[in-house]
Formats: sequence, structure tokens, C-alpha cells
Amino acid sequence: MKTIDTMKPIVRSLAIYLADDDEADCQLFEKALNELPVTANLTTFMDGEELLYTMSQAGHIMPDVLFLDLNMPRKNGFVALGQIKRDEKLYDLPVIVFSTANDQAKVKTVFRDAAHYYITKPAKFSDLKEVIYKALTIIAEGNIQLPKQENFVIASDKKAAKDEI
Repeated sequence: MKTIDTMKPIVRSLAIYLADDDEADCQLFEKALNELPVTANLTTFMDGEELLYTMSQAGHIMPDVLFLDLNMPRKNGFVALGQIKRDEKLYDLPVIVFSTANDQAKVKTVFRDAAHYYITKPAKFSDLKEVIYKALTIIAEGNIQLPKQENFVIASDKKAAKDEI
């Protein structure tokens, strides 16, 4: 695991969307983000309905990346992902599924539905910082092509990533 002292700064400023109905998870995400060597503007949404409404507004500027929870009220992450990928204006938006669900069927479903990466929310705060840092490094470097299935899960260690696919 990298410590904050060994993490290279992410040079590019990033606009980040987080769609997650759990306020505590949003606060932890923001705290982790604030402790990373990155300049970022975080906007949170409580459900997929609010997210999609905001992104559909005229003149809306797309974020650099969307972290998307799967289990949300009104419009869950599966439905939101499907709508994003069917909209030609939104299709190229990098979507990283960020969920407590550690279920191979769900991982395979969102891989098939063209999410860019999958992160199971880690229990340890240090692991949370590490996976967010890994994801943002990929985005900042422009490595946002859809990965092969074996590279789809971002985890704090390689063994954990392989266990999820």
C-alpha cells in the first residue's frame, strides 16, 4: 500500500461526481479525497434520478469521472449506468462503480454494461484512499478506455481484485 508520502501528486485538477445515497459514505469519500495529493471539485448526488437530471440540463459541463453506487433509491446505479451509456452525449463519461456489493454477478453485469471500473467500498480508510487514488490516477493520465475484464476491478491489492471477478 502506498502512503500519502509516496503518492505522486495528480497534476490535473479533476471534476468528480459521486452518486451515493449513504451520507456517511459520501463524507468518507470526501475526507479521503481531501487527504490525497489531488485538486478536485466533488459534487455529490443522493440518487440516479438527481444525477441524470443534472447531467441533462442545457449547458451542463461534464465531470471528468463519475463514481456510481449501485444501491440507491428512486433510480439505482444499474438503471443510471444504462441511461448514461445509451445517451451519446454521456456515453464517453468514465463511470467507476463504487459499491458495497461484492457480488460477481453484479460486477459482470456492470462490466457488460460498459462501466469503466469497479470498486468494492473497502472497510479500512487507508484502503479507501488507495483505491480512490488509483482510480483518479487512471483518469488523470487519460487511461480511460474500457479495460479487459481482468483489469476491471480496482482494489487496494491485486489478490482482492482477482477475488472479485
